[in-house]
Amino acid sequence: MSQSIYKRVLLKLGGESLAAKDGAFGFDQKAISGIASEIFEARELGVEIALVIGGGNIFRGAAASGLGMERATADYMGMLATVINSLALQHALEAQGIPTRVQTAIEIHQLAEPYVRRRAIRHLEKGRVIIFAGGTGNPYFTTDTAASLRAMEIGAEVIFKGTKVDGVYTADPMTDETATRYDKLSYLEVLQKGLKVMDSTSVSLCMDNKLPMIIFNVRNKGSIKRVLMGENIGTTVGV
Repeated sequence: MSQSIYKRVLLKLGGESLAAKDGAFGFDQKAISGIASEIFEARELGVEIALVIGGGNIFRGAAASGLGMERATADYMGMLATVINSLALQHALEAQGIPTRVQTAIEIHQLAEPYVRRRAIRHLEKGRVIIFAGGTGNPYFTTDTAASLRAMEIGAEVIFKGTKVDGVYTADPMTDETATRYDKLSYLEVLQKGLKVMDSTSVSLCMDNKLPMIIFNVRNKGSIKRVLMGENIGTTVGV
């Protein structure tokens, strides 16, 4: 039986992964079910999986603040959007028989557990998938930073960043045919080149704690399982 080369991982997904297409608003049942199926296959490898999902398909705090809304208020609204996405993904996972818990950085007792580090680790040890919602619970920090923070808190071995392209490129491969993919990058290279892997705070946290990141195309069928088994299908960011 195939096995993961990792014991515990954190998967970061953008909110757009739950929508029908890039830039679309709301949810697409086919997209959500597809992600749930991918996680089901990955979990069969015996790995403990935690997730952080963004809220871009519902509300972007940074975009709203650019239109004149107070940044802190806009960011809190974005955190609530991640809770909605987390509950939608939880439903899809549980529909496939995967025991799941949502923990939020902002307490909403009627909907989810508050984030408690030791409880989260215990859930993982019992084979449950954990979805961390509400970002860090603080404005001015993105869900990328929340992913790095939670990954370190639970002792994850790696962060998987699921995107719409198969890694990090020298330029946008959607608009530049000459763009080439990096197989490996150091944290400093990401920061110095201004590459849009994850935000700079997130990358700095990973660099300080030597936590590797792997960026890959989550829309390719079987990609999560393949990267768990050690296949080189994206860009690795590390020391």
